Amino acid sequence: MSEIIRIKSITEMHEISRLKPPKHPLISLIEEKELIEFSKQDNSNFVGVKLTSDMYMIMFKDKISGSLTYGRTSYDFQEGTLVFLAPDQVMEGHEIEIPEDSNTWFLMFHPDLFRKSTLGKNIDTYSFFDYEANEALHLSAEEQEYVFSIVKQIKREYSQNLDTHSHQLIISNLELLLNNCLRFYDRQFYTRTSFNKDFVTEFESLLKNYFSSDMPLLHGMPKVSYFSDQLNMSANYMSDLLKKETGLSAKGHINNILVDKAKNALLNSTDSVSQIAYDLGFEHPQSFTRLFKSKTGVSPNEFRSLN
Repeated sequence: MSEIIRIKSITEMHEISRLKPPKHPLISLIEEKELIEFSKQDNSNFVGVKLTSDMYMIMFKDKISGSLTYGRTSYDFQEGTLVFLAPDQVMEGHEIEIPEDSNTWFLMFHPDLFRKSTLGKNIDTYSFFDYEANEALHLSAEEQEYVFSIVKQIKREYSQNLDTHSHQLIISNLELLLNNCLRFYDRQFYTRTSFNKDFVTEFESLLKNYFSSDMPLLHGMPKVSYFSDQLNMSANYMSDLLKKETGLSAKGHINNILVDKAKNALLNSTDSVSQIAYDLGFEHPQSFTRLFKSKTGVSPNEFRSLN
């Protein structure tokens, strides 16, 4: 296995990319001019190298030839797309070419920037940071312009003389950027309604087939990742897409079918609650009882006696 190089700070990222020192230690916007200069240099030492970092990254791809590998897939650059990476994700470098008229940019920020803010508490709600490479956000020309205006405002805030308001304004604009990305992903989900309905049908079929087989006994309760792997999606993207279409996350669908199967077993067999729990893939019957009661308001034994 090849060695993975870890980048721990914004300053280190600038150094390894042969860029000027950052103007702020916890956030930096790399614009097209700097990226073009970087692409013109001899970057053969980056090709095939695996990198990971302590930072969040947002990359806007425009008019680039080449590819980026992270997660399970290789992403061929397409015009007008945003790609999101969370800390600890592994990237692999490839040769890229950035033309002079590209509007490509790259925003990176360290979690220390917002740890003590509301964004620090809510960062995990932006699940697109854990999407796969082929689940990038496609932006219209108008959306591209709006997103870039927010990014430029972030740069203006950290580039000028910092005062007592600077930190909060940087975080506020960063939240504005992330919230708009949520909105645009919602739009992307909505405009792909036909595909989404087929996807929901396929997911539900996989879920039913799982419980109609011996898999609960052999492998236990199904993991969300099992279905996302079958559908060639990241777990977060699949779950978000399901929630947009059905109102339930993947976990919600799994729990619902578990409870439905449990009700049938309780009313149509004399198996003990523990045996039913094991048959459904639960390792501990207590976990089954907690889930059943949270969904029905009664314990499995109470449900059986009442019906």
